[in-house]
Amino acid sequence: MVSDAEIYARIGEDGFARLVAAFYAQVPPDDILGPMYPADDLAGAELRLRDFLVGRFGGPPRYEESRGHPRLRMRHHPYKLDQGARDRWVQLMDRALDQAALPGDVTLFLREFFHGTATFLINSRA
Repeated sequence: MVSDAEIYARIGEDGFARLVAAFYAQVPPDDILGPMYPADDLAGAELRLRDFLVGRFGGPPRYEESRGHPRLRMRHHPYKLDQGARDRWVQLMDRALDQAALPGDVTLFLREFFHGTATFLINSRA
């Protein structure tokens, strides 16, 4: 089983870049998630997620250096994140994981991480 700290060593910047780009390519046309992302800052959102994941999984801590502690629940509080939004985010991220073609054990590890984190961020009932 792969550990948190090994992920960056295994997939590097390129792996995270492929994953996050595949995710954000799906966001603008999405009827649930698209409206949550300002069209004029989609590139910024992509950069923030990529930097967060790189730092979280053993790479350079660029996210924390530029934005401080992630405080995920606080940063996501302004958005209505109900079960439907969670499920759609997971659906798009699962598809991105498939498209990124990462090693199987890394994909499995990240899929579990994303599913759990998305559930943790639910802040509203439909």
